[in-house]
Amino acid sequence: MAKRDYYEILGVSRDASEADIKKAYRKLAMKYHPDKNPGNAEAEAQFKEVGEAFAVLSSGEKRRAYDAYGHAGVEGGPGGAGFGGFGGGGMGDINFSDLFESFFGGGGGGGRRSSSRSRRGSDLQYNLEITFEQAFFGHEARLRIPRDETCGTCDGSGAKPGTGMRACGVCKGAGQVRFQQGFFTVARTCSECNGAGQVAAEPCRDCSGQGTVRTESTLQVKIPAGVETGSRLRLSGKGQAGERGGPSGDLYVVITVLPHKVFHREGDNIYAEVAVPFTVATLGGHVEVPTMTDPVRLKVPAGTQPGRRFRLKGKGFADLSGRGIGDQVVLVTIEVPTRLNASQRESLEAFAQEMGEEPEAGSGILGKVKSIFE
Repeated sequence: MAKRDYYEILGVSRDASEADIKKAYRKLAMKYHPDKNPGNAEAEAQFKEVGEAFAVLSSGEKRRAYDAYGHAGVEGGPGGAGFGGFGGGGMGDINFSDLFESFFGGGGGGGRRSSSRSRRGSDLQYNLEITFEQAFFGHEARLRIPRDETCGTCDGSGAKPGTGMRACGVCKGAGQVRFQQGFFTVARTCSECNGAGQVAAEPCRDCSGQGTVRTESTLQVKIPAGVETGSRLRLSGKGQAGERGGPSGDLYVVITVLPHKVFHREGDNIYAEVAVPFTVATLGGHVEVPTMTDPVRLKVPAGTQPGRRFRLKGKGFADLSGRGIGDQVVLVTIEVPTRLNASQRESLEAFAQEMGEEPEAGSGILGKVKSIFE
């Protein structure tokens, strides 16, 4: 298969500056790096292709040869500059791991890790369900969290007390394992020592050399009033223990508020439907409205229609940021009697006749009220 054009691989023009070439390379190398695409053969091939293109175009001499003779100019072909197929002082001398790490903060000298490098512990997430009332008033929850904690026997070193550490036998203390991929040398974090470069000479018996032990912690967590589904509470340092003295991760408590049979929430406001007797809606009066605290006596004006809203100030949720309290919105529905005695029916029929309506046809006031719910 014919090789692709190096400029095309990096996505730059033939007159691209050194800075443009470097910028394009950094973006693509980060995208296709093996550590970000484990087991992806296609990404690995693209990673090598990008590195090959950059190795040529970032060198003034090699770029001039490539511009003049194409791939033959850097592969020792006819009329080429004699790079000897990337050997004998050509591209075979390039350590791609060093090249990559010099861009991405690997510290220069081949990406060696400090043998005493500590690592922050992983964050944990706990999904907590609470009631509508607990979200409104606030709540103190008792959580049982399985997590890794620093081993108290070895203080997190992983070594048996009285013994020390030794250089990792796999990476020889480098923290990385290097291997050849075509004409590039690629480095990956050592799986034996996790990049530390050292392992315990004698593993701690309590943690088996891991430096951490599995425990179950009990935490008291204060849930503030006003939380809603999706709210996240961060408990600093309550996640997984760090490695080699590193800080612990954080614990994130993610809230789910269970639905309520009467109320529902929109923002900081609470909504509730209240059934008003049709006589009260017609003539006016008062009804008792439930709230999250005490019932409220609501005045209903004469002629109130279904769907009308009344607002009870300050009866909603507290704003989490402290910017006030929401309201309760009362949605009116009309309560239609289902059983009438003879006297009540006679009174309604008389009223309908005075209004010029025919109850029997279902078009009178009683029929209209009933039709709302049919």
